[in-house]
Amino acid sequence: MYLLGYDIGSSSVKASLVNAETGKCVATSFFPKTEAKIIAVHPGWAEQEPENWWNHLKLATQAIMFESKVNPNDIKAIGISYQMHGLVCVDKNQKVLRPSIIWCDSRAVPYGQKAFETLGEEYCLSHLLNSPGNFTASKLAWIKENEPELFSKIHKIMLPGDYIAMRLSGEICTTAEGLSEGMFWDFKNGCISKELMAYYGFDMSILPEVKPTFSEQGRVNATAAAELGLAEGTLITYRAGDQPNNALSLNVFNPGEIASTAGTSGVVYGVNGEINYDPQSRVNTFAHVNYTPEQTRLGVLLCINGTGILNSWIKRTVAPEEISYSGMNELASKIAIGSNGLSILPFGNGAERMLCNKEIGCSMHGIDFNSHSKADIIRAAQEGIVFSFKYGIDIMEEMGIPVQKIHAGHANMFLSPIFRNTLAGVTGATIELYDTDGSVGAAKGAGMGAGVYKDNKEAFATLDKLEVIEPKASDEQAYAEAYERWKQCLEKEIN
Repeated sequence: MYLLGYDIGSSSVKASLVNAETGKCVATSFFPKTEAKIIAVHPGWAEQEPENWWNHLKLATQAIMFESKVNPNDIKAIGISYQMHGLVCVDKNQKVLRPSIIWCDSRAVPYGQKAFETLGEEYCLSHLLNSPGNFTASKLAWIKENEPELFSKIHKIMLPGDYIAMRLSGEICTTAEGLSEGMFWDFKNGCISKELMAYYGFDMSILPEVKPTFSEQGRVNATAAAELGLAEGTLITYRAGDQPNNALSLNVFNPGEIASTAGTSGVVYGVNGEINYDPQSRVNTFAHVNYTPEQTRLGVLLCINGTGILNSWIKRTVAPEEISYSGMNELASKIAIGSNGLSILPFGNGAERMLCNKEIGCSMHGIDFNSHSKADIIRAAQEGIVFSFKYGIDIMEEMGIPVQKIHAGHANMFLSPIFRNTLAGVTGATIELYDTDGSVGAAKGAGMGAGVYKDNKEAFATLDKLEVIEPKASDEQAYAEAYERWKQCLEKEIN
């Protein structure tokens, strides 16, 4: 028996086929092989054609079916992970009306800000747990005002994962987790926010039917089966946004558990068991994959724009030419904790929500022309990235999420011993590194939704733990002093 997982990203679409009994991935592929096109007609806009997602999914599916030689009838269920906050609009014939406005499009910011002010800060934070911001509801408001003729033709709106499920099954539905990432979900009342819908002038009928995250959400129809080489009737039993799904992939389900990634940007995602929010809205809170109105499981999402992108900038412009990332780590390892008093603020990749949407740029503090070397700068950059994680984790702890263990994939910045040791040292948390990814997680989520696994413990019993990093008591003081110095530099910049 096999499980099929899809991860619909803005760069590519990945498919993985997992043996349900062993939990091992037997085939994986992604398309396109170069980064997918993003349409930017105006500055700050970002759109993609949903049909391209489907075409890339088709190629990835065909590749893994060819590689694995698995009989399509042996695939029990399909799970879908997808780029969050996107907007897909279809008419009554399920025809896409315009390109999808995706997560990194910023045109809707003024609409969300006006909603925040009009509905009131207290209502938005206590019911939606966020400002309406630049999320899906605000993107739809932009269409309503700027493309009224098109808006009048909309039958249903969807998130990217809902669209893929529709193409697979012909059925349109969504989840509470998906609605929450679009700002449509009222956590206080456990239902769609009537106040937000009324404010924006949206009819309730524009939203899809809501189904549980782990449940039968449709079956592959004859058309999709023929296109993809799958069996007609294959169950679709799971879908979630990419960050909740990444947490699922790392077996993060319960209050106090943390998932983290550190690619171009960085994410810390913690599970909260109480309805709570940050009064300054520096982090985002959504329904986690195992949220129900009866069981509070919220994903608190901290995103840091300037993560791996700073490390790659250091490699291109500061480090010795032709050096590898491992060579950079080797150079930096010769420098003591604290980088000999040098602090780097890694915020050179746009406005940071964690800093109340301030854009302070990247800066170096305490540099001494007579003593600091390239190695000091390399280490200070990695420490600065980690310290930005710690700054956000402090916000999470203020919200009642104790950070004692961090789960992460063995990839990107987590490949660096300096990054890992600094994160463990400054937070006091144990770091566990795993071999997994979003499409494999989506496949196992499908197994949970289909009843192949009775719970997450069974689904992830075979998850490969590659390494455990424990904080060293002997280094605790040095990390604390370096972080405090870095924090003082940051507070001077933002105050």
